[in-house]
Amino acid sequence: MKIHRSEELRLDGAVIAIGAFDGIHKGHQKVIKRTVEKSISLNVPSVIYTFDIPPRAYFTGAKILSNENEKMKKLRTLGIDHTVIATFNEEYLNKTAESFIEKLAKMKPLHIIVGEDFRFGHKRTGDIRLLKHYFNVETISPVCCVNGERISSTRIRELILEGNIDKAIPLLT
Repeated sequence: MKIHRSEELRLDGAVIAIGAFDGIHKGHQKVIKRTVEKSISLNVPSVIYTFDIPPRAYFTGAKILSNENEKMKKLRTLGIDHTVIATFNEEYLNKTAESFIEKLAKMKPLHIIVGEDFRFGHKRTGDIRLLKHYFNVETISPVCCVNGERISSTRIRELILEGNIDKAIPLLT
């Protein structure tokens, strides 16, 4: 897997998954596995577009579930070809939705995969509908645990804070 610390990556086609991927829990794994599967079927590289600090940690100081090394190791084992790590900071926050679309366009995506609640750009002005205007976009439904609750990094953090490590671990593996 090649890691790109700049947001700029030029490819002649790709399947791209976008997200914080903090903890790479079962929901993230579904997105990542679908990305790899689709990239193989289209015969183009798989790309994860992620952030060096998860947005939730930036905004609220939320605990980070996996450091960058852990995240890269897990992405490597899941078969990703490229990972773009964007620096999530004040400058990034001020980028327009259109500038994000321009960055994605440089990878010539044949397919983009995101979660149902995906938003991007300054003040979250970009949404899936806008992304679909430019690219072929697939949304992945949330993954739920056995009791029907949605698996999310937020839920895992809550379980850890409550001391329920034994309930959090199965959501991550």
